[in-house]
Amino acid sequence: MNILVCLKQVPDTESQIKIAPDGMSIATDNIKWIMNPYDEYAVEEALRLKEKFGGEVTIISVGPKRVTESIRTALAMGADKGILVDDPAITGSDSLGTARVLAAVIKDLDYNIILCGKQGMDDDYGIVGSTLAELLNIPQISIVLKLEVSEDASTVKAHREVEGGSMVIEASLPVLITAQKGLNEPRYASLPGIMKAKKKPLDIKAIADLGLDANQVGESGAKIKINQITPPEEREAGKIVEGETPQEMAANLVRLLHEEAKII
Repeated sequence: MNILVCLKQVPDTESQIKIAPDGMSIATDNIKWIMNPYDEYAVEEALRLKEKFGGEVTIISVGPKRVTESIRTALAMGADKGILVDDPAITGSDSLGTARVLAAVIKDLDYNIILCGKQGMDDDYGIVGSTLAELLNIPQISIVLKLEVSEDASTVKAHREVEGGSMVIEASLPVLITAQKGLNEPRYASLPGIMKAKKKPLDIKAIADLGLDANQVGESGAKIKINQITPPEEREAGKIVEGETPQEMAANLVRLLHEEAKII
């Protein structure tokens, strides 16, 4: 079984995010970059499928050279090889542009399952996976908490959480799955794994290698345009309702809701 994992590199969730002077992007100075946390579940699930059915796990990503660090992390976890599309033309790509690049890479590959994180922790759009499946004309099941592959590796059953219960969806392979937190517990890269990762193949491609027109990606191909990024408004300090007794506190609360908040 050949499994592909689409990986994104995002700012560390503990990084302090600042808006860049252009007002339309974030300042990348002093930011630590990591593998998108939801993609960690995708990588782990791919490795478990490989351990059960055999085959290869290939990591695919789009971005600048620094993304190789996150790909190497996945290789250290146990993936077999990586592909990075690094081209100035992709700068400013939206979800559709990114999916077009991934589809151009994948169309010539032999695969049974594609795994993605359910969303990127940076922009939170969560639509690259479904867009990629549409471009490849394969079924997709999103936000999966449990994945079961038939013994003959011809179908999958995916469990999704819905209000009040769970939904089980069956699909034939090839299929694209987006991983939700709870699908598994991602493993840590071992020291031997880290050493082996340095020797595993990592192919760097440009847009021209994929047969894509530069106008299909980047800012020129984007359907989503960012006009401005603004920080959230600062919250006002909370107010403590005073009172000697619960009854007095309740009366003061009602008064504040009526006179200041004006909601009653």
